[in-house]
Amino acid sequence: MALPLLPGNSFNRNAGKEKFHKSQHWGFCNNVRMLVSDEKPGIGGELLPGQKIRPKNTVYPKGDGADAPSWVAFDKQVLSFDAYVEDEVPDKRQEKYRIRYYKIYFYPEDDTIQVNEPEMINSGLPQGTSIRRHRIPLPPPDDDLFYTVFHFNINTAVVFYGRKFKIYDCDTFTKNFLKKIGIKLNPPEPRPVDPYMKMRREILEFVDPFRPYQYFDTLKRFLQYDGKVLRFFCLWDDSTSLFGDRRELVLHYFLSDGTVEVREVLPLNSGRDAMSSFLRRSKLPKYGPPGIFQPGQITNRAVLNVYGGLSEWRADGYLLDKYQLGKIEQEFYTDQDLAIGATINVWGRKVLLCDCDEFTKTYYRTKYGIDNFTAISCKPPPLPKIERKYPPYTGFGSEEDSFRSCVGLKPTPHRRNFKKFVELDSYGNISNTLRYFAKLVTDKCADADRMFVIAFYLGDDTISVFEPIERNSGNTGGMFLKRSRVKKPGQEVFKSEFSEYIKAEELYIGTTVNINGYLFILLNADEYTLRYMENNTDKFPYSNLDFAVQKLKQEKSKLREITQIFSAVDSNHTKVVPYNTFREILMNITMGKLIEQEFITIARHYCVPEIRDPDITCLIAQAHEKFKKNMFENFDTFIYNCVYEDREKKGVLPTKDIKRMCKSSRLPLSDDLLDSLLSRFEDKEQQINYELFFSILNWRMNPTPELQSPPYLKEKCEDVWMGMPSPIPAKYIRYLDFLKEVYGLEENGL
Repeated sequence: MALPLLPGNSFNRNAGKEKFHKSQHWGFCNNVRMLVSDEKPGIGGELLPGQKIRPKNTVYPKGDGADAPSWVAFDKQVLSFDAYVEDEVPDKRQEKYRIRYYKIYFYPEDDTIQVNEPEMINSGLPQGTSIRRHRIPLPPPDDDLFYTVFHFNINTAVVFYGRKFKIYDCDTFTKNFLKKIGIKLNPPEPRPVDPYMKMRREILEFVDPFRPYQYFDTLKRFLQYDGKVLRFFCLWDDSTSLFGDRRELVLHYFLSDGTVEVREVLPLNSGRDAMSSFLRRSKLPKYGPPGIFQPGQITNRAVLNVYGGLSEWRADGYLLDKYQLGKIEQEFYTDQDLAIGATINVWGRKVLLCDCDEFTKTYYRTKYGIDNFTAISCKPPPLPKIERKYPPYTGFGSEEDSFRSCVGLKPTPHRRNFKKFVELDSYGNISNTLRYFAKLVTDKCADADRMFVIAFYLGDDTISVFEPIERNSGNTGGMFLKRSRVKKPGQEVFKSEFSEYIKAEELYIGTTVNINGYLFILLNADEYTLRYMENNTDKFPYSNLDFAVQKLKQEKSKLREITQIFSAVDSNHTKVVPYNTFREILMNITMGKLIEQEFITIARHYCVPEIRDPDITCLIAQAHEKFKKNMFENFDTFIYNCVYEDREKKGVLPTKDIKRMCKSSRLPLSDDLLDSLLSRFEDKEQQINYELFFSILNWRMNPTPELQSPPYLKEKCEDVWMGMPSPIPAKYIRYLDFLKEVYGLEENGL
């Protein structure tokens, strides 16, 4: 009866086995067929009876931790042992053996061993790598095994290929490594002395050359450091002595020979001789001045005796003092003694090193590992400022003239700001003059409606006031204040300091200006002034559109109310409202937070551009008036130039060429007026009959009636604004675009 197939009831060893492959026992080595079954197992990867396979990895006691492979766990770890070998010397009777020292390196990652012999000068033996790195087998009869870490210990011997190496010590890392793997270390023994080297040293000590020669090799240092100089910025503070002061120096240390040179930095008008050399180039003693020495005391060599004529074959010579008895020792400064913050002795003068250049920093950072190069200021502390007092203003002349008479014995005129005058003086079509439309603030009924033009000249900060002449007004009109600087009110007259004058930044629409006791409220300004203020918002913050819009955004909670008001005003859905209506709505919303200058800036940005098309007669009259004021009569030259340019003799030239010719010849017309004139004489092909154009502009040959301009600032006055007439910058305002950009309102939100 057969037993059931249960665990333990079957004697078949193949039960449950899945691998039955057979290893390959024949292979190739250097293209030669040979048997390689010594390293191959039997069927199913199991060893054959009596077969032993050499271990491929080192064996260490298992411990707790990660099971990493040896080439990862012991990467870049080397065990170093100090050993020696006794070599017999059978050919010499003076010595029987020699001691040769070796370094044994064991690599735990793959159990490889390397043996090196330190090189010795003039040894006559091939030294260096004695055994290259590989796995070394044990001596017979265990030559099928290899050395492992457990075969090494202090005060033991190992045999590598027949040579016996005696280990007498190892480094600290090797000791700790062997202790961690459970090897008990033997006590180290002293390093044996080579008898041959001992005998050789003893012989050399007693053998002196007949002529002791001292060799000073400075060529290597010269070739290495020639042209390389350390540069330090120094300070010698001699202010404590009589007539002494602080003197800035530059110290040069020459690396080629260790000499020092000091030069003085002479400031302008110092009163010193133009002699920049403070210390000539030489070695600088640390404890100087050392004293006065006799000639011949400080020498590199000391001669004991001179001999000659002893024999025919012996030349004359001399003997040097080997022990250098009586030599004067001096300590000199080297590069190690120089550092920022150090004080050196320059022949009795205490010199402080304050800073150095980049090459010096790189040198100390590379050679000595110094990274701190915090500089010390060489400048002296600022002297106490003595406030100079001047006598008060006398009242005669200007304050500048009175001041100049107190500065020197010979009064000199006051220097104007010539650079500002040249840059901001009027030239060509650029006036650099700010003009404001103002009204006199007074309680007198007769002067309540008087209008003035205030002009501020940027070139010299002067102000002029002009009153337009109006018929039947009872006022003469004309120049109200000639061009001059205007002082701010409330200043003392007789004082030593200069008075403060009105500046351009203080003039903006809506403010009140006190000019010599007369109060003027600025109502508006011309186009040039408004444009200048918008281009220089750093000086005129009220002309900055972003700041003005920011005030309106603070009233965003009233958006619904604002939208309803504009919708009610614009009943025809034209998307525009009159200027006065727009102003009244915004003033009521902001409740006085928005000043007039800011409101005009907003209105100019969202205004509806006006189409101005003056008559050709009016344009020619304006041009003739400009020519008369500038006495311009060179119209024949224009025609001659146009004839020269007209190579095809058609009598016409392109408009751009005519404009370029007018600009290059500085025709005294503004850009707008010149463009208007050119557009009137231009044909469909954008060409102009130059002879007709310049003949009409010739005010001598074809005069026109004088231009009758309307009364000043009366052509655009509309409605009543705060009880006084005032011009308006625009007729209509695009309120819908204003609501979209300021409050983010959609078009369908109205």
